[in-house]
Amino acid sequence: MHSFLLAGNMNPRITDIVEIINRIAPFRLAEEWDNVGLQVGDPNATAAKIMVALDAGKEAIDAAVDSGCRLLVTHHPLMLRPQKKIDLSEPSGALIGKALQHSLNIVSLHTNFDIAPGGVNDLLAARLGLVSTNPLSVTSVDGLVKLAVFVPKGHEEKVMQALFQFSGFIGNYSECSFQVPGTGTFKPLAGAAPFLGSIGTREYAEETRIEVLLRAEDAAAARAALLAAHPYEEPAFDLYPLMNEGRREGLGRIGELPSAVSLECLVARLKGEFSLEGVRYVGEGSRSVRKIALCGGSGSSLLRDAHRQGADVLVTGDVKYHEAREAQMLGLCLIDLGHFASEILMVDGFIARLEVELRVRGLTAELIACKEERDPYRYR
Repeated sequence: MHSFLLAGNMNPRITDIVEIINRIAPFRLAEEWDNVGLQVGDPNATAAKIMVALDAGKEAIDAAVDSGCRLLVTHHPLMLRPQKKIDLSEPSGALIGKALQHSLNIVSLHTNFDIAPGGVNDLLAARLGLVSTNPLSVTSVDGLVKLAVFVPKGHEEKVMQALFQFSGFIGNYSECSFQVPGTGTFKPLAGAAPFLGSIGTREYAEETRIEVLLRAEDAAAARAALLAAHPYEEPAFDLYPLMNEGRREGLGRIGELPSAVSLECLVARLKGEFSLEGVRYVGEGSRSVRKIALCGGSGSSLLRDAHRQGADVLVTGDVKYHEAREAQMLGLCLIDLGHFASEILMVDGFIARLEVELRVRGLTAELIACKEERDPYRYR
């Protein structure tokens, strides 16, 4: 196990970790059938030690309990479907029972972390060395609004920081804003408690008009944050709907290698890079490939998306026989890394993101990467 000790003022609550996950990989991105978030435990409990694992299986739960962890964060949910009963004599029930017995809370992030920027598929794309990547199958497009607010000089940064947590995106850019200085006027009336000026007297104030791009769905939360951060009793602001499209989110990624390689060279490189005993692939080994589609876990359903977008090869896991035949028919190469190998990199990837988020909040926890998990498949 690898651990990372963070300096801060206090241990995070489980609900703090859930909020951080929602920031890193918003739960709204998860597929409708998925079950993400708190699986077992008390949201108000605190965790001095946190383990991160791919599966909420026996290896990870045993390792978390043995390490004295109060929280296990996994990619695959402990419970994907509604439970009709928890039978402690059954393997799945025994896992839930052990977690409860040892006050081990379990939180999962699954398809939301597959889809989110910096999540599983971006980690896999970076590992493959792809450039200029985009979602392979778009599942959502952010709606955008523009908020314009008038802020007294010297208070711009506080207001912008409050709004930037809801920032919309222009391509790969966030925290997009524009400022214009000017003079504002207002007359405080009876009953007012003005930040500047006197009751009954017109006030001339040096102000800055700040325009900020926001996600439409966050407009109400951004307004509340603005009112809390703005020094005025009644800040003036305008909110405009935009026809611009925001960031496109989706499953898988498609991008290019810096230069073309043969399929067999790519297969050999991935076998070494991911320390695999063997790699299944479809296609002629001598074929030149450069445009790469990928999807961590089980991504064979994206075969036709990859073909339509001109990919030379789809890298994924859990490829079935008829899917391999379909790829042959389409003239699309396939590389089956396996489910485990194509997603296990989320452990260190998520820890790196969590480390930053905890530090920003002044929270302290020991983060432990579970190293007891193994791919269930073996080769001879």
